[in-house]
Amino acid sequence: MIFKAVGDSRPYPDHGYASARDWAQIPPRMIRLDLLTTTRSSLDLHNLLAEDSTFYGDLFPHVVSWRGKLFLEDGLHRAVRAALQQRPTIHARVLELKD
Repeated sequence: MIFKAVGDSRPYPDHGYASARDWAQIPPRMIRLDLLTTTRSSLDLHNLLAEDSTFYGDLFPHVVSWRGKLFLEDGLHRAVRAALQQRPTIHARVLELKD
């Protein structure tokens, strides 16, 4: 199993982080893939296989920590690519949300 669970929505409240500049304030840290719940259930293979997929946008996936769970909000293609390379962890920016 790659992820803890596969979801298709964001169960947490809106956090207001809309731009790459907002997320850039959070330093990246290592996260285990098997602790993540995705917020999308589908993946565009063009993004997964593109060599320059991280050229536009943040280099690090965006994760939201809410109620003791980690939700992968952005960067699903990066996480799947890491899993395909047999890496159990990724560097991600983790936003801690309070209840």
